[in-house]
Amino acid sequence: MNRNYKDKELVKKLYPFIRPVLKSFIIALILTLILVVLDLVGPFLQGKLIGYLSMSEEEFRFTFGMYELTIADAKLRVSLIVCLIYFATITLSAVFNYISQMMLQKAGQKMIFDLRQKVFMHIEELSIAQINKEPVGRLVTRVTNDTNALSDLCTNVLVNLLKYIFTIIGVFVIMIMLSPKLTLFMAIIGPLLFIATLIFKKISRSVYRDVRTNITNVNSFLAENISGMKITQIFNQEDKKLNEFRDKNNKLRKTNLKEIFVFSIFQPAIYVLYVLSQILVLTFGVLEFRSGRLAISSLSSYYAYIGSFFTPIQNLADQFNKLQQAFASCEKIFDILDRKREILDADDAIEVNEFKGEIEFKNVWFAYNEENWILKDVSFKVKPGQTVAFVGATGAGKTTILGLIVRNYEIQKGQILIDGMDIKKIKIESLRKCIGQMLQDVFLFSGSIRENIRLRDESISDEQINEACHLVNADTFINKLDAGLNYKVEERGSNFSQGERQLLSFARTIAHKPNILILDEATANIDTETEKIIQDSLEKMMNIGTMLIVAHRLSTVQHANQIIVLHKGEIKEMGTHQALLRKKGLYYSLYELQYKHLEKTV
Repeated sequence: MNRNYKDKELVKKLYPFIRPVLKSFIIALILTLILVVLDLVGPFLQGKLIGYLSMSEEEFRFTFGMYELTIADAKLRVSLIVCLIYFATITLSAVFNYISQMMLQKAGQKMIFDLRQKVFMHIEELSIAQINKEPVGRLVTRVTNDTNALSDLCTNVLVNLLKYIFTIIGVFVIMIMLSPKLTLFMAIIGPLLFIATLIFKKISRSVYRDVRTNITNVNSFLAENISGMKITQIFNQEDKKLNEFRDKNNKLRKTNLKEIFVFSIFQPAIYVLYVLSQILVLTFGVLEFRSGRLAISSLSSYYAYIGSFFTPIQNLADQFNKLQQAFASCEKIFDILDRKREILDADDAIEVNEFKGEIEFKNVWFAYNEENWILKDVSFKVKPGQTVAFVGATGAGKTTILGLIVRNYEIQKGQILIDGMDIKKIKIESLRKCIGQMLQDVFLFSGSIRENIRLRDESISDEQINEACHLVNADTFINKLDAGLNYKVEERGSNFSQGERQLLSFARTIAHKPNILILDEATANIDTETEKIIQDSLEKMMNIGTMLIVAHRLSTVQHANQIIVLHKGEIKEMGTHQALLRKKGLYYSLYELQYKHLEKTV
């Protein structure tokens, strides 16, 4: 459930990202203030020019002299001077605006870069359980779309808001100086503007929050269903999935239309107030001019300043629109960043460079959800260099044991020790660095074979990669490829067979020189010929260090030093392959069942 933040909270949370570029923002703000002053000069010069041109000859001569020129030439000269000053202000305004925008864009992009890095890094630090609770599309939206929405906030919205506010204040002060009486009529419009803005702010935040939520839902649906498109096509579910997408897409369309409707009401309301103010100024301004209490130049300037007063107010509406969008995205981002990591290093956690490989479970209890125990009082010990296999029916807790050793999850009771040290006292990074994992669902990244094995660890040389590939028999197919280690891997390794991906996974693990090897269903879903190659690879890998194996195919674990039989989260039997067969217990039943199945297959 997403939390709703107050504006002050969001600004406070954004400040650490703004602080490194605060100097640039301050300079840009100063330049913006100069721009405001230069913009305010324009209407004043326009009014003065009209006033000068409407002067009688006596008034003009009295003000400027120029008796040697005709009145037409004198007024032309004054007009040129005023126009040159006006042109100079426009030029300076353009220069300052360019400098300000460049500084803002660079500062804003730096800030968004840091924020995006922070969000991605935080997602990486979340536990597997936390990540599994979030749809992939939602996390992608947080890192991309939502941070992009904040980009405009940093580069345009904040400074423009200040610029327009300063402009409104500046114009209002000048209007008071020109005519306090007319400004009093203008002040009537102020409360109406304020009320309209407050209503818009309240409604728009809720609408934009719904928009961001529906964008996330669409992205999540797409991420999930594009990945599972093969299943959709196999079961002819295209129409059903299309209807589901249509429903989510329709919700997004409706919230977008609602957003447009809210803004389309607010902006015309501001325009109506603008027209109303023009009518008031023209009506009472003309009366003031005819009574002699207001000069034509002041009336002209005043009328020009009405546009300068309401244009930023109308622009403020657009900026408020973007501000609410950005804050809605900001809420989504900090909803992720505020989630505390479930698995953390202890304050006294130590760095470990290598393990001897002794592993011990002491009365371990574990549940994914509350009291639904997956492991119940599990205790066993693995000596350094031993190969231990875990077998049992699906759901017995085999894979869970392997996940607990690398702290993908935290146990509720008991202790897990490696070399006599509680794994909670070992830094997570060094713990996982010393343990190599080979999973059933092998994940390969886009790139080359070399990049997938090295995983950006430049300390691993090509020679070490070749040795690892040779050890696990991965070179049997790599050497047949034209590009060898440079062969490009498509997304998720789709251009390799299941067995080839598994061998690459073995090579990747061996190249990183772990002290403990974990294999989770490494021979599942592969053909018999590939299984023989992998079996040969496993026998070679057993000499590297301690090895823990989970396998349904009992042929894979026959040579293990010890086999642990699990049933409903409890250890039922322990021993070697031959010893467990002689016992004729649960392992014997599993072996006999599988052997009979193989006989029938043959």
